[in-house]
Amino acid sequence: MQVKSEIAGSVWKIVAETGADMAADDVIVILESMKMEIPVIAPKAGKLMQLHIAEGDMIAEGQLIATLE
Repeated sequence: MQVKSEIAGSVWKIVAETGADMAADDVIVILESMKMEIPVIAPKAGKLMQLHIAEGDMIAEGQLIATLE
């Protein structure tokens, strides 16, 4: 399952590590947009297979952030 950004902004903090078992609604990363912190959450339980971003990256709306198994 692909997790994509719903907004444009910057990657403020990566919370989860590759290989981690995620529960539904666990925070993967925190984005910053217009001085607000927006968590990106796992839509369902699964293993975090890959992060496609790094802290400090600027991302666009709809950009791939992570892949869950």
